[in-house]
Amino acid sequence: MADFGNIMGLTTQQLITWKQQGRPIVALTAWDFAFAQLLDAAGIDIILVGDSLAMVALGYETTLPLTLDAMSHHAAAVRRGVKRALVVCDLPFLSYQESISQAIHAAGRVLKETGVQAVKLEGGHPTAIETVARLSDIGIPVMGHVGLTPQSVHRLGYRQQGTTESEAERILSEAIALSEAGAFAVVLEHIPANLARIITAKLPIPTIGIGAGSDCDGQVLVTADLLGLSEKQPPFAKTYLNLRDIVTKAVSDFSQDVRDKKFPEN
Repeated sequence: MADFGNIMGLTTQQLITWKQQGRPIVALTAWDFAFAQLLDAAGIDIILVGDSLAMVALGYETTLPLTLDAMSHHAAAVRRGVKRALVVCDLPFLSYQESISQAIHAAGRVLKETGVQAVKLEGGHPTAIETVARLSDIGIPVMGHVGLTPQSVHRLGYRQQGTTESEAERILSEAIALSEAGAFAVVLEHIPANLARIITAKLPIPTIGIGAGSDCDGQVLVTADLLGLSEKQPPFAKTYLNLRDIVTKAVSDFSQDVRDKKFPEN
């Protein structure tokens, strides 16, 4: 039997309580055991096994090629490294859009095989709302995601969403519908700060912003962007460390020591 570690970690209800108390929620992504351990030890509230790992860990140009098998593989590794944080796993493209039964199977499989406590799916269109409601009804916690949705890259691109009145109204309506369908939180990605502020004030559940201003109930970043590991940075990311250069220099120094016969020391 798989060992998922401590299953009595942070709960979705605690996140809602924190919103009511005005306590900001901190979230980051992870794609393996080592980073999951580090993030959990640092006190991160939500660790998202995001489909961004398609680009960060697997070298794809978009999130679309990622399979459910690959997602489950990485989510299980992350979950084994976590003792406290709430671990949420993205459902990858075309693992939940075909039908509600497909979504139930994919989400249930992820929870059973990996030990994560919740799943995340993109979009607030009627089919997505119905899917969230069904998953919530059978006890699978769901995080929503509106605004810039990377799985819709070929339709939306990577531009900021919600910049026109009609777009803003649509995103607001989607966020409200997700909350009413039973989502425990909603990611707001790359939308104007004033729109995120309005959504956050209207929803009883937490909003987690990424490129959506400072008035969301929490913030999430792709860890590779935060640490300076990504080759390309999104415009809303903040790099706290240039780990790409640090690692490159360490490897270069090791290589030179080997070539100069300075490693290992006799």
